[in-house]
Amino acid sequence: MLKTIDSLGELRGKRVLVRADLNVPLDGTTITDDGRIRAALPTLTRLVEAGARVVVISHLGRPQGAPEAKYSLRPVVGRLGELLGQEVAFASDTVGASAQDVVAGLEDGRVAVLENLRFHAGETSKDDAERLAFATELATLGDAFVSDGFGVVHRKQASVFELATLLPAAAGQLVRSEVESLRKVTDQPERPFVVVLGGAKIADKLGVIDSLLGRADRILIGGGMAYTFQKAKGFEVGQSLLDESKLDVVREYMERAERDGVELVLPVDTVVAPEFSADATPTVVPVEQMPADQEGMDIGPRTAELFGQKISDAATVFWNGPMGVFEFESFAKGTVSVAETLSKAAGFTVVGGGDSAAAVRTLGFDESLFSHISTGGGASLELIEGKSLPGITILEEDTE
Repeated sequence: MLKTIDSLGELRGKRVLVRADLNVPLDGTTITDDGRIRAALPTLTRLVEAGARVVVISHLGRPQGAPEAKYSLRPVVGRLGELLGQEVAFASDTVGASAQDVVAGLEDGRVAVLENLRFHAGETSKDDAERLAFATELATLGDAFVSDGFGVVHRKQASVFELATLLPAAAGQLVRSEVESLRKVTDQPERPFVVVLGGAKIADKLGVIDSLLGRADRILIGGGMAYTFQKAKGFEVGQSLLDESKLDVVREYMERAERDGVELVLPVDTVVAPEFSADATPTVVPVEQMPADQEGMDIGPRTAELFGQKISDAATVFWNGPMGVFEFESFAKGTVSVAETLSKAAGFTVVGGGDSAAAVRTLGFDESLFSHISTGGGASLELIEGKSLPGITILEEDTE
């Protein structure tokens, strides 16, 4: 069981450091998807109502341990304030004079955001001592710690792991919700249990497939990763994404699926184009007839229909990864079809973060139609895979 905010006791007047995941996509300084900010609201609102002095810490993008203006959290502050209904203070550094002044000036029930954690090399350092030193600086700004950035709990980083060892710590409502929903998929899923995997890189999903081959009833493979499966079956894949180094692994997985009675469902047709472009002319071809000079961009309509049939009677569905290049309208139909099927499914449906969650929002789906939409692509995959996540294990209650 994860430690709860209740375990922290009376919070009025206390400085509570909240590790959120405000790593939102930006077009310059314009937020293009505020889903992660909205996901942080339940925990922040609860702390505000408890009278805590809330200090939000987060990363944005991948700066290399030094300040970069394009990765500043400043654009996030205004939107967070709008959603919370209060003006949110902003510190122009993370543990320096500005942070200290802003935190010292906080009143009960007010919120501040500190600048990007990853402007400090200690946040993501591989050296335990460096991470601990940075976490120790952060800890001087708080009396308690709430971990609510699910998108980073699979990383052993200063604000995720070490900070939780230095202050009274608890899981926020988002992290608790994520873990409960994903464990509902991993521990004893209601059956049929169907897994839909897509996305570009097959290497990212091999561990998940390996783990789920013993637990899922059906595994549906789409997206760029499907072409390595098609190649392993001896089909031409043209200019499509292909990981030749994984062909033997994929063949072994197909053999295991057949041996263990797991239905492994691959595309039967593909939308191809002469180049990777939003303006490229799409053509639908059977998978066994892909032209050598074309590139696969999406699952075809017959595959979309097939996947719909395989999902529709599921009692539990986990989906991670788009079916094609959904950012281009001409190649979004496969992803739209899977999302539509999940939105109408009667079973427990989980969208596994990352590009899948982005697709649901970008394509205009009502998020309430899905049982759970994860905020962490990598974290959700590792939890589904059965790995131990540092940011979760450090928050578990001592049962001794």
